[in-house]
Amino acid sequence: MSLKSLYFYEKTRKIRYTIIGDIMFQNKKVLILGFARSGYQAAKLLISRHNTVFLNDAKEEEKMDPNQVKELRDLGVNLIFGNHPDDLLDSSFDYLIKNPGVPIDHKYVLKARELGIEVINEVEMAYRLLPENVSIIGITGTNGKTTTTTLIYEIMRQAYGEKVHLAGNIGFPLSSILDVVRSGDIIVMECSCQQGENFVQFHPHVGVCTNFSEAHIDFMKTYEHYKETKARMFYQQAESDIAIMNYDNQDVMDTLANVLSVKKYFSSHKKVDGCYLKDRDIYYYQDKVMCIDDIKIKGIHNIENCMAAIAAVKEYEVSNEIIKDVISHFTGVEHRLEYVDTVDDVDYYNDTEATNIKCCQIALSSFNCPVILFLGGLERGQVFEDLNPYMDSVKAVIAIGQCRERVREYAESIGKDVYVFEHLADGFDKAHEISQPGDVVLLSPASASWDQYKECEVRGAEFKQKVYDLRRQ
Repeated sequence: MSLKSLYFYEKTRKIRYTIIGDIMFQNKKVLILGFARSGYQAAKLLISRHNTVFLNDAKEEEKMDPNQVKELRDLGVNLIFGNHPDDLLDSSFDYLIKNPGVPIDHKYVLKARELGIEVINEVEMAYRLLPENVSIIGITGTNGKTTTTTLIYEIMRQAYGEKVHLAGNIGFPLSSILDVVRSGDIIVMECSCQQGENFVQFHPHVGVCTNFSEAHIDFMKTYEHYKETKARMFYQQAESDIAIMNYDNQDVMDTLANVLSVKKYFSSHKKVDGCYLKDRDIYYYQDKVMCIDDIKIKGIHNIENCMAAIAAVKEYEVSNEIIKDVISHFTGVEHRLEYVDTVDDVDYYNDTEATNIKCCQIALSSFNCPVILFLGGLERGQVFEDLNPYMDSVKAVIAIGQCRERVREYAESIGKDVYVFEHLADGFDKAHEISQPGDVVLLSPASASWDQYKECEVRGAEFKQKVYDLRRQ
């Protein structure tokens, strides 16, 4: 049985199980696996609904937010930190709520399936508790989803005001906004592949898929499974729902070919049913929306993000005036090809969220001036040679992080000047030393940050602080 066939089989079985009467998550016994934001919010919601709640995380309690720990403990949540006891999960539990960051083959996940315990996540749980007639715009894909989500939210917020909420992979956990969402409201959500792994009933009324390329394979095991988890939010859509797809990405077109919803598209190369680029103008069907000269964020990928956002908000009849006003003032999302400052006629860009090769390719393609590139981080077997077609403008490489020696070997193999440092801060001083007016210093490491940082945003914040410190010198 294929992964997709298995998914549909399990989905049907789980829906039949859920309909029996426990869909409202009351008076049940629930194990939450993983603390973080979603685990914390799920625990608070479930305990308020008279459930018996256990929350387990392998990290020591000292590494948790003490205020959150105290709050949950005072509310009656059973907290188990420091390990995953073999005897914790048994058939007495009704649900396992898995944090998206927990591996898909974790021993509790496998055991829950053996015991017939439904494995879902915080988004799936909160979705089942939403008021009726709430409209969801869901955005997924490998790259560009955060920018696209932010644009959609800002446009919809200007058009519809406080009826619009931001949740999901950015913003707030869905369960944390249930008390403010009302019938008729609109929720804009970025959905990750890790969340998609445990989607069963969740689906957006308007779904957007930005693009697919290989990423998170260490977590998802195979590229096919990765694409499938991304696509799951479309599988449950009704025929009246909308699926907005990147026409120029063949993997998207192939993966979503058989979804039942109405298909619409965006394309930077071809006139399509939806949003497309013609000369230097963006059209929605036959209607000119705006000129790309009014878009401040750099790169063709960001033009595509804007088109995806336009296609989504047009389903809610948002005017061209509002769309143009929001997009023309939008300067980007923090840590994603973010312009930081210009010092001594050198531009500094923070693209710390470029944790894979594809993101780095996109960043490099956005510049046709000399680039000093920070490259490296966590060793994940990155194939840096895939950057070759994009390296012409790179004048020097600053190799950093755990895989810095492999970066050095790569840079030397293509004849680039390379400087090797364990830490970003030391490499920054070298980048400043060798930079000349008209250069770009770019942090786009094509690598995760977990070798040295809790999260990649911390790496980006350090880079930005170095720029600010340079400005003050």
